[in-house]
Amino acid sequence: MVDVLENKRAATRFRVLVEIAERQPAVSQGEIADAVGVTSQAVSEYIRELVDDGLVEKEGRSRYRVTKEGVDWVFQSATDVRRFADHVTDDVLGSVQEDAAIATADLEEGETVTLSLSDGLLHAHPGGGDATGVTTTSAAAGEVVGVTGFEGVIDLDPGHVSVIQVPPVRSGPVENIDEIATACADIPIVTAAGVESVVALRDADIEPTTHFAAGEVAAAAASRGLDAVVVATQDTVGRVTDALRDASVDYDVTQ
Repeated sequence: MVDVLENKRAATRFRVLVEIAERQPAVSQGEIADAVGVTSQAVSEYIRELVDDGLVEKEGRSRYRVTKEGVDWVFQSATDVRRFADHVTDDVLGSVQEDAAIATADLEEGETVTLSLSDGLLHAHPGGGDATGVTTTSAAAGEVVGVTGFEGVIDLDPGHVSVIQVPPVRSGPVENIDEIATACADIPIVTAAGVESVVALRDADIEPTTHFAAGEVAAAAASRGLDAVVVATQDTVGRVTDALRDASVDYDVTQ
C-alpha cells in the first residue's frame, strides 16, 4: 500500500506539506487547518515534524518554505498515489466495467468472447481464450459491441517509441530529413512536438498523426502494441521523454 494511504497521519502529513507548498512563504496555520480538517495545534505539530525531518525550512515567524527534499517527497508520494489509482481503475475495476470492442463476427448479448488488440483497438472474437469477456450487446461483424466481466491478460507486445530531435528555428534548418523519412516508414503513429518538427515531417512527405501532446499520444500507442515516432525540437524533447518514462514505455532518442 502507498505510504500516504496506509494511515490517516501519513495522509494528513502529505496534505499539510502540499498546503505549505501552495501557500509559501507566508503560511497561515489556521487556513491549512481549515483546508485539511484538523486543528491549528495539530498543524503546528505537523510543521514542526516536517522542519525536523528537513522537508520544510522556517524562514521567520509564520514563514516557511518546502525544501528540495520536501518537493521530492511530495512528488514521489503523488506519483505513488497516481499509480495506485491507476491500478484500482485498470486492474480492480477493469473486471466490472464495460468497454467497447470491435466484433470480428456476429455476436449475441451474453456471449463469451476472446479479446485481443489489433491496430491498438480492442477486438472481440467468438469463443473462450486466454483473455475473455462477456458481451453486453449484440453486434454484427465489424460493429461495436459492449464487453464486461474481463478475465485473463491480453497477449500484447508493447510498442517502441523512437524520438528524433530537430534543432529549434534559431539554430538553423533541419538537415536530417532523409533520416526522419526512413525512421517513419511503415510506422503507424508519428507525432510532432514543436512547429519545426511539423514542418520537418512535411518536408519528408509525412503528415504527423498529431502535434498535440506528442509524448502522451506516442506512449498510449506503445502501451497498445503500436510502434511510434516522435519528432521533437531540442526545446521540447524533455517533456516528451518525461511522458514516455511516466508510462514505462521503451524508447530511444536520436539526433
